[in-house]
Amino acid sequence: MKNIYIKLLDESDLQALFDIETRNKAFFQQYTPDRDSDFYSLDGQARRLKEIEERKENGLGYSFGIYLHDTHELIGQICLFKIERGPAQKGMVGYSLDKFHNGKGYMSEALPLIIEFAFNELKLHRIEAEVMPHNIGSIKLLIKAGFHKEGILKKNVKINGRWEDHQILAILNEEDIDI
Repeated sequence: MKNIYIKLLDESDLQALFDIETRNKAFFQQYTPDRDSDFYSLDGQARRLKEIEERKENGLGYSFGIYLHDTHELIGQICLFKIERGPAQKGMVGYSLDKFHNGKGYMSEALPLIIEFAFNELKLHRIEAEVMPHNIGSIKLLIKAGFHKEGILKKNVKINGRWEDHQILAILNEEDIDI
């Protein structure tokens, strides 16, 4: 049974996006780069939604909300970003889920939907994910969805004032892509 659905984020999601980001600030900060205080304001989220729309229009990124089927509540986000065309035909996946909805299998439903979008709609050849090695739950989620480990990126991203290593994982589109 499908418990969630995804749809592209837009201006109508402003309040819900603001609420989820502010409610989960400490929880998300464990794994995300530092954000300025403006990020946690309605104006900051409105600017973010505008940037999301621009990236989508330019084919550089697609940010989806994750919603519960029964209540249509926004409970998380999943996005494709750093999209490269030409000979690479790849993108990166990132996601976050409200701490109160973790462990219920929702991201296990959302990840295959974004993979399907990337491979079938965007015709990407490769999707990558970078995960801090101690984030075992996220690594297990990616492997369950078909990603494979490729190596460690040393001191890859500055998080909470420290350069953190990241496990890189990837999944390949087995269909031949015309470029």
